[in-house]
Amino acid sequence: MSSHNETDDLRARVERHLRDHASLAQDAGRVVVTAVAPLAGGACQENFRVDVDVAGAPRTFVLRSDARTHLPGSIDREAEHAVINAAVGAGVMTPEARWLSRGLVREGASAYFLDWVDGEAIGRKVVASPALERARAALPAQLARELAKIHGITPAACPAVLDASSLGADYDPVRAHLDRLRKSIDALREPRPATELAYLWLVEHARPERETVLVHGDFRTGNFLVGEEGLRALLDWEFSHWGSRYYDLAWICLRDWRFNRVTLPVGGFSGRRAFYDAYERESGVTLDPARLHYWEIVGNLQWAIGSAVQCERVLYGGETDIELLAIGRRACEMELEALRLVERGRL
Repeated sequence: MSSHNETDDLRARVERHLRDHASLAQDAGRVVVTAVAPLAGGACQENFRVDVDVAGAPRTFVLRSDARTHLPGSIDREAEHAVINAAVGAGVMTPEARWLSRGLVREGASAYFLDWVDGEAIGRKVVASPALERARAALPAQLARELAKIHGITPAACPAVLDASSLGADYDPVRAHLDRLRKSIDALREPRPATELAYLWLVEHARPERETVLVHGDFRTGNFLVGEEGLRALLDWEFSHWGSRYYDLAWICLRDWRFNRVTLPVGGFSGRRAFYDAYERESGVTLDPARLHYWEIVGNLQWAIGSAVQCERVLYGGETDIELLAIGRRACEMELEALRLVERGRL
């Protein structure tokens, strides 16, 4: 929102939408939106805090709407709405997505509402705040439990979520992911030789997988809310897809998500063993160390490409957020980490 008038217009539209579609009060006239304010962050969507008075009682929601541009591999808010509610149905700690709309924030853009959950999501605070020391000790087991629930959602159980109709009996999530990486590399405006080298290694060392599960797609520090007791909610499902469980298990270990706590590979707050042991207990799956190594290389390469794409959204795509330009500078760091893992041959 670039002006008070635009913000006021959005507040009025949100109020009408909640009165028409949300079961917040028996008398729709008793639903009053008192404030709408944009929230920082969100590469694939626009987020707003919405304060509402419902029959004299205050309520707070998050309104998430499609951004003007999107990242490769991201889903729109309509698809995200369905994914979140499938996760809620599986008992995952994530706020229910409600009151889906189209054109509420911007013409043609889908949007929905989430209950506001208090907590800390800023990565550097999650990994370093003295007030969250007890939470950090609890997080490996808590996150493993939630991730096992997510990975318990399968295309057979939820075929309408993310349209599983194209997944045949011989579907290989490794091959499918490599194909998506190839398309993303080819779409870049500038050549990246280190990216190409890491990609060729992945192709040469690919091992097929036959199991397909729901993947969160951005399971990392910064995308969950933490309180003093530990995990409060998982957030940001915009990269969800049908794929390999190893994607999420490796993604949280990327060096960039450790927030300078590089000796604590799981999100900057834990060693791998505690997290992976807890996941094996919760899921009943014995993890393959070689696959974990492979998918951590995949993750670093994907984030290298994603960082370059973020920069190009400003240079070529019409975005004006200087943070996106800054993210572009990380691409070479991710390329270096991917090649370091290739050279090392193990985690």
